Amino acid sequence: AGIVLGKHSGRNAVGTRLRELGYDLDADKLNSVFTRFKQVAERKKGGLEDEDLEALVTDQAGLSNSLWEVTGLQVSTGMSGIPTATVKMRGPDSVERYVAATGTGPVDAVYKAIDQIIGVSVTLETYALNSVNEGIEAVATARVKISPKPDGPNASVYTHATLGLKDRHFSGAGSDTDVVVSSARAYVSAINKLLSWSIRRKNNGAQVESSEEKDATDAVAVVGESPKAIA
Repeated sequence: AGIVLGKHSGRNAVGTRLRELGYDLDADKLNSVFTRFKQVAERKKGGLEDEDLEALVTDQAGLSNSLWEVTGLQVSTGMSGIPTATVKMRGPDSVERYVAATGTGPVDAVYKAIDQIIGVSVTLETYALNSVNEGIEAVATARVKISPKPDGPNASVYTHATLGLKDRHFSGAGSDTDVVVSSARAYVSAINKLLSWSIRRKNNGAQVESSEEKDATDAVAVVGESPKAIA
């Protein structure tokens, strides 16, 4: 059996146990994992086992280049009511925004609220939820895969020299004792990857365009001579 760490465990204890499990994290990543550890440990009685720690490492791995972060979440659901979610998020500009949305279930409502806040149009390709251990307070890990809708603002169909048009998919994972929170974290992780890829693509396109303009500007005209083909 592995070592159980609780809410009173310190950063060094968590770091030592992660190294024993084979995770050699730098200071920033360890701080992120430890912050999540404290949040989950406050709610989970009996402490976190090795499987829980590994789930938190996976959870934080998707946030290394996060643009958007869920900072608040509340859902209302039931047999006779309409599932409703109120989601609060912090964006790249450090401004927090919130919105309420309804859906076919609590997770669907949360995802629709996230779409509205970020302004994305994606298709949820796969959704899976697994408990890393037993018990009602077990840490649940959600995994999703999304793809931008062809006509959406973040459509990711790109041209490849040999393959032509190809669709991209983006995956994300999230962990928490609350299945709705873990689902939200996984979804945002995937969207952050999509947005980061889109930004890189736009920047690369701008660089190519700038390079082409520079080449044309630096060209020197030779009066009286026509271009010559080089065999």
